[in-house]
Amino acid sequence: MAQAEQTLQEVLGAFDFGAPVVGAIRYGCGHINDTFVVHTQPENACCRRFILQRMSSAAFKRPDQLMDNIIGVTEFLGREIEKHNGDRSREAMEVIRPKNGEPYYTDSQEGAWRVYPFVEGTVCHQAADTPELFAASGRAFGRFQRLLADYPADTLYETIPRFHDTEDRLAKFKAAVAADKLGRVKDCQPEIDFVLAREKDCSVALNALREGKLPLRVTHNDTKLNNVLMDDKTGEGMCIIDLDTVMPGLVLYDFGDSIRFGANHSAEDETDLSKVNLDVDLFSAYTAAFLEGTGGSLTNTEIEYLPWGAKLMTLECGIRFLTDYLEGDTYFHISRERQNLDRCRTQFKLVSDMEERWPELEAIVRGYIK
Repeated sequence: MAQAEQTLQEVLGAFDFGAPVVGAIRYGCGHINDTFVVHTQPENACCRRFILQRMSSAAFKRPDQLMDNIIGVTEFLGREIEKHNGDRSREAMEVIRPKNGEPYYTDSQEGAWRVYPFVEGTVCHQAADTPELFAASGRAFGRFQRLLADYPADTLYETIPRFHDTEDRLAKFKAAVAADKLGRVKDCQPEIDFVLAREKDCSVALNALREGKLPLRVTHNDTKLNNVLMDDKTGEGMCIIDLDTVMPGLVLYDFGDSIRFGANHSAEDETDLSKVNLDVDLFSAYTAAFLEGTGGSLTNTEIEYLPWGAKLMTLECGIRFLTDYLEGDTYFHISRERQNLDRCRTQFKLVSDMEERWPELEAIVRGYIK
């Protein structure tokens, strides 16, 4: 038996699935963790499925802290959902502990594994084909914020330290420019100048946090559409998944990353920058749905800063692509030369478009300030 199959069988035996396991196959298209769907066959009942994941040791050095965050948040969510007469089994993830009672199982090769029930009757979309779908994800992420409004965010571990610290991203970018170890600075001087012209912008959100204008909250930090399970009949967002990056943060981070990802129609590495623009109608629809989901749990100042979330998350992403290009494409996978440079240019074009339409964005969010 191959080592991988032997390890999988070891792990399957470490969990009590409540019925015999009849199969386990690779599942999904994620690039970080190894994911399997486990099929069981209860006696006189339909097949029941589970998600089994090996957590990435490269991305997450402390699985104990990672799972402490996830268990704390999912159990809190479950209780809040029950208070509102919701269906905990469909609206919140649930960690199934291994037989030894620990938060996760460590195999003989030092791999860390966890199990969740499979949420049946849901679908996962990779792209927002309609404004309604994008808005549904916004309501779901807004509701995630509302349900966790009373969770003590400062008790969460930073699973990826300084993940959305734009000042830190800027400092690393400057270091990469100064080192210029591959002689690539000459290829991207306009992009370097673009970042340096917005140096003060990189401190806007962090200054507001330091000054007490914005509260620290539980944030998801990866608010892409495919991290919302949608009801396969109603199309509404049911359950927020992929909680590996749940950390203390600012609500504008989650809002802004959704806008960066979903409120434009171009490819991430689009070379024709005339195709890269912010769809203000999608921005407006997502804002309305997100704030509906939050149910009045945000402060007026947080709402006022939402456009900054969109701009900063897009600028930060572009800075990361550009830094990686300067350092030799060591972090983001590329399939062709200069792909990270093209990725950075699309992000910066989107930032420029946001800046041109800033009065519109501010007017949209002002409509929700009490």
